[in-house]
Amino acid sequence: MSYQPSISIVIPVYNSESCLGLCLDAIRRQDYPLKQIEIIIIDAGSTDATLEIARKYQVDKILVNPLRTGEAGKSVGVKNAHNELIALIDSDNIIEDSDWLNRMVEPFQDTEIAGSEPWLYTYRPQDPLITRYCALLGMNDPLCYYLGNYDRISGISNKWTGLELPTEDKGGFLKVSMKHTDIYPTIGANGFVIRRDLILKTHYEPYLFDIDLVSELVPMGYTEYAKVKVGILHLYAKNLKDFARKQKRRVKDYLYYRGRQERFYPWDKIPQTRLLRFVLSTVLIIPILIDLLKGYRRIPDKAWWFHLPACFTTLFVYGTGRIMALFPSENRIMDRGDWNRK
Repeated sequence: MSYQPSISIVIPVYNSESCLGLCLDAIRRQDYPLKQIEIIIIDAGSTDATLEIARKYQVDKILVNPLRTGEAGKSVGVKNAHNELIALIDSDNIIEDSDWLNRMVEPFQDTEIAGSEPWLYTYRPQDPLITRYCALLGMNDPLCYYLGNYDRISGISNKWTGLELPTEDKGGFLKVSMKHTDIYPTIGANGFVIRRDLILKTHYEPYLFDIDLVSELVPMGYTEYAKVKVGILHLYAKNLKDFARKQKRRVKDYLYYRGRQERFYPWDKIPQTRLLRFVLSTVLIIPILIDLLKGYRRIPDKAWWFHLPACFTTLFVYGTGRIMALFPSENRIMDRGDWNRK
């Protein structure tokens, strides 16, 4: 392939020994010139074998993340990257076949394209139940399905988003325009590739909130994005307790940083009727049962039954999170002290 621009892969880590090797192995198996790839690991103080694994795979840079959150790690990585494109890949992501990078950079031959992202989460029958559920649903947060702002193919709707956006099929990818919308799909996480010079135009320091990037760039005129017809595996929660903890972290962190005016995704522009739809669907049970059965009909897997506790947990955690955020002593980010991926 003749078009192979330089790319910096930014991977924040913290006690990631259980998955980092899989992540890096998949990157090293890419059919892409080694000299064109820079792998940057940003460590938040790992106490396990994470850094040994990084050195084993001969990553280009290992940097320190003093603020410890994944968003802070991405910021440090971008600040120290020097290549044309940035790939935001988490340690629990495993990219697909050896042509993944080639497929992801292809859209950038179109100078209008600001960023590219896989259009689905890779589904594997052998994966843990919650990882399978998230891949089948097309998102890690069931709320997004009912809000319609999801960004990967959902087994319920058979669409990559619930928003109506101008789209051109370019063969290997969809060219999607955000020019005439105030609500954006949650593009930016788990395999997002973007032009480095565009990230530098955003508020990426000291925290890079990946799904906020599009929200900042579209008003600047960078309105075109690619949904590439490839997948990426996201090794998500191990059990319901882990899932609930991640939901709690998501809501606590968002409310804290929103209060500091450091978040830019336009959640407030999503019609409240969509939020009410989620609440009523969960409380009444029947609507979410119908949705999971739609998904099960397309891909029969018992993992779909996790949709029930996922919706109930999300409703409870987000609801209590908003209430607790009203108390100054509780309005803070979630402690990462015991965070690990073992």
